[in-house]
Amino acid sequence: MTKRIARVGTFLFAVCAVSLLFVGPGVAAHRGAKATNLVIWVDSPQKASIEKSSAAWGKAPVTVLVHSFGGIRDDLKTVKPENAPDIIIGPHDWVGDLATNGLIEPLYPSAATKQQFPGYALDAFSYGTAVKKLYGMPVQIENIALLVNTKLAKVPTTFAQLESEALAAKKKNHLSFGICVQQGSGGDAYHMYPFFSGLGGYIFGVNKAGNLNPKDVGVANPTFIKNSTLIDKWNKEGLINAKTGYSDCDSAFTKSQTPFWVTGPWAVSDIQKAGVSFKAVQVPAIAKASVPFLGVNGMMVTKYAATHNVDAAAKDLVVNYFSTPSAQTQLAAAGGRAPANLKAKAIDPILAQFGKAGQGGVPMPNIPQMSSVWSDLGQAWVRSTKGTGAMPAARSFIVAARAISYKIG
Repeated sequence: MTKRIARVGTFLFAVCAVSLLFVGPGVAAHRGAKATNLVIWVDSPQKASIEKSSAAWGKAPVTVLVHSFGGIRDDLKTVKPENAPDIIIGPHDWVGDLATNGLIEPLYPSAATKQQFPGYALDAFSYGTAVKKLYGMPVQIENIALLVNTKLAKVPTTFAQLESEALAAKKKNHLSFGICVQQGSGGDAYHMYPFFSGLGGYIFGVNKAGNLNPKDVGVANPTFIKNSTLIDKWNKEGLINAKTGYSDCDSAFTKSQTPFWVTGPWAVSDIQKAGVSFKAVQVPAIAKASVPFLGVNGMMVTKYAATHNVDAAAKDLVVNYFSTPSAQTQLAAAGGRAPANLKAKAIDPILAQFGKAGQGGVPMPNIPQMSSVWSDLGQAWVRSTKGTGAMPAARSFIVAARAISYKIG
């Protein structure tokens, strides 16, 4: 999972209108109740690009502080007000936790601004048990795709074509898998999600208000169970093998031993160094569209912006500037991810392909109950694809669904 954490890269530093503070992780800005500058917590690689965008906005001084990515969410819960940030950048699956604890504020962009984003990107940063509110502006979207070595195989337009060519390569090169997708003993529900959605699986349903419903667990819904016989077929022919890890896929794909790898943009560097020609596409539909999970990175305004008397400025920067196509084009290019704004352009053609492969994808659920899903759903795939505790797919996913529902209560 660590290889899919979205991180923003670097831009050359632009000075104008930005108050800079060069600090290490954990060092805070001390401010009184009537602060005049905005403080943003970012991870180290994000600093330069956020500084440049803040300078272009230019309506107030901005201090960009480096903070350990893994500590941003938890430290926001314990930080003293005088040391607290007004804005943070982070993934959408923090929203449920932070909103429940009253640590981030709802945002109200104009209808024209919202129309520039796909509905699922806005949904990713929306949360509420009764009425959903938007708690962050999406900046980047990250997802996995099917990478195809175009010298070894044609880009498949049907799953039957993908299956046939993958098995032919498996036989020719004496591989233990047809489609390379990482799992390992712990399972990997994230990388297996295109197969899960393609068979009709879902994590949580929605209630009448359109909110995720943790009481509706779709891991073993009737449509998925009906289609799960295909997993048994894949298991028998060795199309997917749970014992396959990231390094196995990286080695096989860069050595042109397999034409197909389900992975994300973090793998591109190794592939390009190996000189492999490839294209990134969405996994072909199985019984339904084989859409991936989406990770959406965005900007959130904390409750401390109001404490520091910079609430209006913080929301203007996040809602009216960081949302624009120009800002998102720059931020996405720096981060090596596709921009969330539909009018922004992914400068890198490979990023554009990943962006297209993510269309229609499902944001990872941002409600706290999602923590009860990952392990059991991953293990359901392990058991049904040549892993430990092997059993027929229908039984494996029913076991997982029961365990998840029990944990959620």
